[in-house]
Amino acid sequence: FPTDRTTEIGQLISSYLVREKNLEDHTIHLLFSANRWEHVPMMKEKLHQGITVVVDRYAFSGVAFTSAKGNFCLDWCKQPDVGLPKPDLILFLQLSPEEAAERGNFGHERYETSSFQEKVLQSFYCLMEDKTLNWKTVDASKSIEDLHREIMSIAEKTMQEVQNKPLGELWK
Repeated sequence: FPTDRTTEIGQLISSYLVREKNLEDHTIHLLFSANRWEHVPMMKEKLHQGITVVVDRYAFSGVAFTSAKGNFCLDWCKQPDVGLPKPDLILFLQLSPEEAAERGNFGHERYETSSFQEKVLQSFYCLMEDKTLNWKTVDASKSIEDLHREIMSIAEKTMQEVQNKPLGELWK
């Protein structure tokens, strides 16, 4: 599940992203984090039931986007998400900003400019230096079928490896 735009916090985020509302940069960062925290009880419940949870973006995206604004350090950006459930696998679908811009709907939301996306990419590279997290980079320029096969293979292997592993906490 991606950012949940149905909650009150999610509706605020959505109106910000489509440029209907302006919010101060610290405020929007904390709202994205609050939206993630809203889902923690449900995520933990599913995980304890043995259900695999797939999250679109999660905390790393928020940290990368906010830190790309220039007046934020990575450490400040990570703080609101300290203690979230730690993912067993983080897939980074790598696609050049130029290729991303050629895809449909690019530019409709705030931050969808190639120059800003380049800064976001640099922030992601910094986050990937954290060896306590299981980052895997996947070439997203492949065909949908090949990309799907690769993601499924990595995901299935990871699910077997972490089957009996306890749930960790992010950045603790």
